Amino acid sequence: MSLTIGIVGGTGNVGRKILQVLTEQSVDIKSIRIFASKKSQGEKIPFQNREITVELLTEEAMKEDFDYLLFSAGGEVSKQYAPIAAKAGNIVIDNSSQWRMTADIPLVVPEINGDILKGYKGIVANPNCSTIQMVAALSPLDKVYGLTKINVATYQAVSGSGMAGIQELEEQIADPAREPSTYPRTIAGNCIPHIDVFYDNGYTKEELKMVYETQKILNKPQLPVQVTTVRVPVVNGHSEAVYAEFEKSPDLQEVRDIFRKTEGLVLMDDPQDLVYPTVFDAHDRDEVFIGRIRKDLFDPKSLALWVVADNLRKGAATNAVGILMHMEGFKA
Repeated sequence: MSLTIGIVGGTGNVGRKILQVLTEQSVDIKSIRIFASKKSQGEKIPFQNREITVELLTEEAMKEDFDYLLFSAGGEVSKQYAPIAAKAGNIVIDNSSQWRMTADIPLVVPEINGDILKGYKGIVANPNCSTIQMVAALSPLDKVYGLTKINVATYQAVSGSGMAGIQELEEQIADPAREPSTYPRTIAGNCIPHIDVFYDNGYTKEELKMVYETQKILNKPQLPVQVTTVRVPVVNGHSEAVYAEFEKSPDLQEVRDIFRKTEGLVLMDDPQDLVYPTVFDAHDRDEVFIGRIRKDLFDPKSLALWVVADNLRKGAATNAVGILMHMEGFKA
């Protein structure tokens, strides 16, 4: 069945990447429209063998009939327009954090909990980019060994802040005296040990996103998740040092076999020959890359992993399109 699709925020990094992934996945599209703010109205966006003229986002447009509306324009836009679109009978796949922790709205990584979408219509939340790659790596292990605790430190690229983050890094590399504006400190040649605002408990909004989203996706509301998020001077691709504790003692060979057999994961784990994933391996790829797998020196029930993914693809666009494709599969 040919689909009528709308992209809200189609001029940004993620919106453009969604258009690319739709083409790569050969999604059968009858018509596609792109919506954005007045600033981008009239802009021409290439898509397949044609150009699409960007339309002004309005409430009336969201009341029109779409099979799917993919939102990637920030929380405030989603808060205002997504309910209007859903009330009109459209399925909304939202990439912002606005609806992720709303109790009756599904938060979905298709290969993990996509079955909850069967028969569903309304708003579907796309998780945080760092959450997606971590749960993609840990979910298959949870099924075998039973996760009991996660400790993770992230190393997140500037593309997570949009074009402004990329531009600031590039300008500061060229001119170290360039004052920071997107970030609170200079990002070039530096690591900033927080992303987003701090709360009174010392954790950041980004860190608590990963805590509560992980619990919701894995359906483990009491799972302890300890997070430190870090912005690093990398253009694109997030890396994570993940430490996971389990009910049962994992066998390293079995763990590697699980990763090899799990669709969407790529094992790069031969450290003696310097085989391990970096952001260059993951660039413009849909898979989650895993390496540096090792058991805790003191606790046989714990593992350390290095997890890498393209945050604009697997962490956003690919997962959003994957939700769409999963929902279409229920109609077959």
